[in-house]
Amino acid sequence: MRFKGVACDQKNKTDEEKLLSSLKLHNELSAFYELITKLVLVCMRKGIPLIIENPYASQHYLTRYWPIEPAIIDLNRRKSGDYYEKPTQYWFVNCEPLNNLIMDEAIALHPKKIVLDERGATRSLISPDYARRFIRTYLKKYDEKDYLK
Repeated sequence: MRFKGVACDQKNKTDEEKLLSSLKLHNELSAFYELITKLVLVCMRKGIPLIIENPYASQHYLTRYWPIEPAIIDLNRRKSGDYYEKPTQYWFVNCEPLNNLIMDEAIALHPKKIVLDERGATRSLISPDYARRFIRTYLKKYDEKDYLK
């Protein structure tokens, strides 16, 4: 909506102001795309394992234009113990996600509201329970008896 100039805070702006804003956003997008691509290339060449987390949407820039497909798309993080339902995608570079079956049930947390602060939206924060479950499911060799002690 911001690229198109139709966001709520842009309704009183002139077409020229909207074009200038759109141009600035495209330049930022290009710079960030270049950075993430260079990071992945360095990790590939050096054999460094890397996991990238990013919001998922079918119209998302990386989903549509990046040549690397995400290994995991979590459409509802709340099912795994997070505060937010938001869909998230994960890329694994120089490593493969495991698919451990976790027997315990995820703790249902009260959903948090997305709040804007001076650093941006806090919606990107992942709950500690979701992070632990993600590590146990996708990153760590898992043996159920180790967690039943």
